[in-house]
Amino acid sequence: MKIYYLLRLSSIIAISVVVGCAANSMERAPAIKKTNVEPPAFYAPENQYYYFTAAQIQRKKGNLDKAILLLRKALNLDPDSPYLQRELATVYLQNKEGAKAIEVLEEVLRRHPDDIKALIIYGGTKQVRKENKDAIAAYEKILALDPKQERVYSLLGNLYVGAGDYARAQATFKRLIEAFPSSYAGHYYLGRIYAKQKKFEAAEQEFKSALDLVPERPEPRFELINLYKEQGKTSQIIQLYEDIIRSNPNNIRAAVELGLYYQQQGMRSQSQKILNRLGQRSQNEFEVIITVIQLYIDPKKYKDALVVIDGMLKGLPDSPDLHHLAGIAYYGLKKYKQALVHFKRVTPPSRFFQDAVVHVAFILQDDGKSEEAIGFLTAAIEKDPENPDFKYYLGTFYEELEDFEKAENYIQQAIEIEPDNPRYYFRLGVVYDKGNKKQASMDTMRKVIELDPKHANAMNYLGYTYADLGQNLDEAERLIKEALKYKPNDGYITDSLGWVYYKKGQFDKAIKYLKKAVELVPNDPIMLEHMGDAYLKLNDKSNALKYYRKSLNIKEKDKEALEEKIRKLRHEGS
Repeated sequence: MKIYYLLRLSSIIAISVVVGCAANSMERAPAIKKTNVEPPAFYAPENQYYYFTAAQIQRKKGNLDKAILLLRKALNLDPDSPYLQRELATVYLQNKEGAKAIEVLEEVLRRHPDDIKALIIYGGTKQVRKENKDAIAAYEKILALDPKQERVYSLLGNLYVGAGDYARAQATFKRLIEAFPSSYAGHYYLGRIYAKQKKFEAAEQEFKSALDLVPERPEPRFELINLYKEQGKTSQIIQLYEDIIRSNPNNIRAAVELGLYYQQQGMRSQSQKILNRLGQRSQNEFEVIITVIQLYIDPKKYKDALVVIDGMLKGLPDSPDLHHLAGIAYYGLKKYKQALVHFKRVTPPSRFFQDAVVHVAFILQDDGKSEEAIGFLTAAIEKDPENPDFKYYLGTFYEELEDFEKAENYIQQAIEIEPDNPRYYFRLGVVYDKGNKKQASMDTMRKVIELDPKHANAMNYLGYTYADLGQNLDEAERLIKEALKYKPNDGYITDSLGWVYYKKGQFDKAIKYLKKAVELVPNDPIMLEHMGDAYLKLNDKSNALKYYRKSLNIKEKDKEALEEKIRKLRHEGS
């Protein structure tokens, strides 16, 4: 029996490693509970190994709640095991329960303050939660306990960089190099700090040291290129780009940047040769498109983007993907006519076809060409009848034209294709409201909340509708307070809460929230009118008149009603 027991025990430990045990070994394995009879360990219902192994199996299956429950049962049998506590914290993190993970880790560290593995998990968790002071303290303690924790230096140094504490960051990376003279990371990150401080010679030396250690890495070369650009060292810049491309012909970033650099230096033939080739490659290598987006579109460097894209289009003139990027760049520069030309050249099966169609429609609508926008969307639907977004946007355009029947029809068609999309239901609820179908609007907003229990705008819309109708005011208050949990600084939701209190007759409370709403959204005529209404209820006619006038200066719709309120107040004051 003893041999069988040991065999089973060894197999359990092996399984625990395979299914993702976070540490390399149990430095203090939980003691096995003694019983009068020696059953096989795997089947012992009160054996912590059983619960631990079962937890790892559930974790591998993705059943994290079950894994947590099983680990807690293991800890009940061996409450002092730091290994089990670390495992529990790790699963909490995997389950996105950071606060519970921190609680467990703090208990481990209370009992075992020098547990390096727990400190590493704790520091990482604090860093992810952006509690960087705690993360820094944890990492500093780790290095004081064990200066050979190589990766911790980089984590700590970069936290100091993020905090703008370059002196400590520099000291940390120097300590890393002292402890590990062949540390690529130490030299590379120290070089970046020197570069930020404009210490070009020191930065250059560190980047070259990093390259000596790992010659195939492109990052130090890119950093050297940036240094040399600040110093105008053209030949060195070109040489480094060529070195990167020679080492890895698939390094698209280097090719794109070199093509742009040649153009900026007036070396147009060299630029065109590279960019033409990139345009041709983009047909089969989507990474080319992604690289242009990351380098120039996402950072909103639209002028540089257009230089690159124009060169690439010469290599592949009919590329819908490149025309889409050109459209985005022109749109970002507010050159809408040029954007329109390029967006219209984006055709199926481009992955950007939907986005281009929507851009065209909105450009036309903003230009006062609503009918043309509708025609364009209608034609797009004929090409792609199962695209719910096209029908959704067509519905919103009819909403703008106040053709609510057609708006309902198209948004409902979108819902038929994608029946669980809360965005579609929310818009449908708004259209119902604008078409004076209050009950249908409220029912639809309830559906939105059912689909997305955190949909703050739907909660606000439903709560405000209740308040406006003078119905279910307690439920209105509950809904709007819930919405504010998710959008605490939303002026429109804050105004809704003030309006609920107004409807409840709690005018002082109403003014408190309405004032905050007006601070958040200063020029909304409805909010300003609400303020006037609340002050009027408190018989503060001076303030009421002030806010009515402010509202009237902005408001167009219902202008006559506001003017009537002002006339009455003037008459009462005379």
